[in-house]
Amino acid sequence: MTWPDGLLLIVGLPVLGAAFYLGVLTLLSGRVAAPAPGANARATRVTFVVPAHDEAAGIAATINSLAAVDWPAEALRILVLADNCSDDTAARARAAGARVIERDDPAHRGKGYALALAFTTLINEGWSEAVIVVDADSVVSTNIVSAVVAHLARPGHWGAVQVFYGVRNPLASWRTQLMTIALAIFHRLRGRARARLGVSTKLNGNGMGFAVAALRAVPYQAFSIAEDLEYGIALVRAGIGIAYADEASISAEMVSQADRAVSQRDRWDGGRATLRRTYAVRLVKEAVRARTLERFDLAMEVLVPPLSAVVALLGLWSVAVAVVAFWVAVPLWALSLGALAWTCLLMHVMRGVVLSGLGPVGCRALAFAPFYVAWALLLRLRRRGTRTAWVRTGRE
Repeated sequence: MTWPDGLLLIVGLPVLGAAFYLGVLTLLSGRVAAPAPGANARATRVTFVVPAHDEAAGIAATINSLAAVDWPAEALRILVLADNCSDDTAARARAAGARVIERDDPAHRGKGYALALAFTTLINEGWSEAVIVVDADSVVSTNIVSAVVAHLARPGHWGAVQVFYGVRNPLASWRTQLMTIALAIFHRLRGRARARLGVSTKLNGNGMGFAVAALRAVPYQAFSIAEDLEYGIALVRAGIGIAYADEASISAEMVSQADRAVSQRDRWDGGRATLRRTYAVRLVKEAVRARTLERFDLAMEVLVPPLSAVVALLGLWSVAVAVVAFWVAVPLWALSLGALAWTCLLMHVMRGVVLSGLGPVGCRALAFAPFYVAWALLLRLRRRGTRTAWVRTGRE
């Protein structure tokens, strides 16, 4: 192997590994069976927790959706945590029939602090056996409680559940169409694959269910702007699994306008980048020591960058291969690995289109994907420092 060959291999290994990992998940993304409910499952006492910051416009609709789920009324409660609100979110939530706790602490803003207070309150009260987190702009499937309870009762180490999290307004614009495909990839495709592998899925912030016993064992101390991923890491490191419930769903509105999408994209990518810097090395070390598929997958979840970045990095590597080809003969392995990596990414995206349910609309939306990738990369390059403050995305 010549030194250009060796350099190409070393530089390309991270992005090639990421592409092959995503390809494996794609091949494992078939349907997964839902667990059968236990004999006394419907006696399980469940509380919906709804963190809300200035959500007066839509909080009643969300509460009505939660009240309509298929679960005995005597075993179901709804708790709204009105967090640093400047509107009448609390009053409207009470009028809709929910219990409300108001938190006013401008020095500690963000969803993580709201959830910590809600969980601590429920643990101390002792009534709840399970809790389900629902964002204030969401609608849930009527079977969400039964699905979460059934997965928590499965044999094994399962103490948390993530239901499928999709888009409530998929046809609002090409941007929401691409988000529908993206969430089908990130949540359904990868969730199904991890369920088939028997490893933990990742928490997505909305539609998360927890056994109260798990919240006691691992107190909620996730206050970053990617609090869902942060707490998911803490659970798995403590030996508590996160099951994926494909049979239940929750959907929320995604922004269709570019100016509002900036804060949302910046929060997602910035939060993940912060956790990558914090946890990547230690998770790799722990995965090597543990030698389990679950810990390996957790490390990969943190290490693998957003799909737009994987596409861009693979593109740069392919350009480097082409440049080298002008000077020396390109080895067959480079061409083969590059072709296989691009095939893996193409499969990953097209499987997402299928799982999104958009059909031909989804295929047409892919025409805007290069612009979306460029936009996401520009945001990433423009970011200065590490954002730690939570900023609410505007509603439409």
